[in-house]
Amino acid sequence: MTFRVTIAAPFKHTRKTAMRKNELVYYYALDRKWMSTEQANLLLHRAEDEQLLRQENGVFSPLFDVSETTVPVGFKPTSAIFDRHDPSAELISRIARAKKTEETEVVAEMNRLIREQFDNNLLPAAALVLIAKTSRVPFEDLTAGLRASLQKK
Repeated sequence: MTFRVTIAAPFKHTRKTAMRKNELVYYYALDRKWMSTEQANLLLHRAEDEQLLRQENGVFSPLFDVSETTVPVGFKPTSAIFDRHDPSAELISRIARAKKTEETEVVAEMNRLIREQFDNNLLPAAALVLIAKTSRVPFEDLTAGLRASLQKK
């Protein structure tokens, strides 16, 4: 969630719906001093990969409702925002917690589902969504990342 708040912050503070790359880098690196300019560029690239930002003609706009995101007073992102987020690993962890089992059991269940019910014609992310649905595990916040992982294949 901190990643999403970090992406939303410049749009909320400036009350703009779209910003140029140099405006965003300035906001993150020079105005707020949250990160270096290289890190700000990396942040923007990752936000595009995770489908939180769209770039059109050098102008970035959020792909989520910024007004629904709260930026706490004194907010400063930690270095954890630069860690790669794997939505499949997160979903495996959630399913394991919900079922009170090991993550390896969830992976084994996913592999069985792919092999036995779909004749190896189902991608792992899709199998995880099916398992999450049948186990009543919430995954809606991971949907964009899961879709992105499917499209990269």
